[in-house]
Amino acid sequence: MKRRALVLSMISVAGVAACETTTTPMRMGPDGRPVPSVYRISDSDAPRIQTRMRDGINTLRAQNGLTQLQLNAQLTSAAATHARDMSFQSRPWHWGSDGSSPMQRTRRAGYSGEFVGELVSETFETETETLNAWMLERETRRVVLDPRARELGVAWHQDPNGKLWWAVVLGAPAGMQMAGR
Repeated sequence: MKRRALVLSMISVAGVAACETTTTPMRMGPDGRPVPSVYRISDSDAPRIQTRMRDGINTLRAQNGLTQLQLNAQLTSAAATHARDMSFQSRPWHWGSDGSSPMQRTRRAGYSGEFVGELVSETFETETETLNAWMLERETRRVVLDPRARELGVAWHQDPNGKLWWAVVLGAPAGMQMAGR
């Protein structure tokens, strides 16, 4: 029993050691508790953040036997436009300040495929935390797991106070036989 506990402890330590480390010590408040920090995303983080969101979605889709999604530049453009517009409007919703729908925005961005769905969020949370929150809601979970989707666009806008406006747009390439129709 002791040997098993030791082996498990070594595996845990190895797992923690393999994790990404930070050189910045955690700030502590006067009460001795960690002070929350704002999750900041720089322009150079964009590829990493988009990949992490795509990979998170694809992991969930794989667990449900669904096709993996590929990043699409036009869908990302539509998502970026809407993320900025949600910040401008100060509310997370699917309508543009000009009255545009998600389908209209994907067309304007040059996407010739079929619009499948859009996910939006106003939060201070990371992409992983945001995806987890979407999976807890039936409507947004249905978008993530829509079997018709083959492509996605991932974007966000960050306000000066750190608030993030996330937008993810899913689509299917033009001419693809749509499942379930």
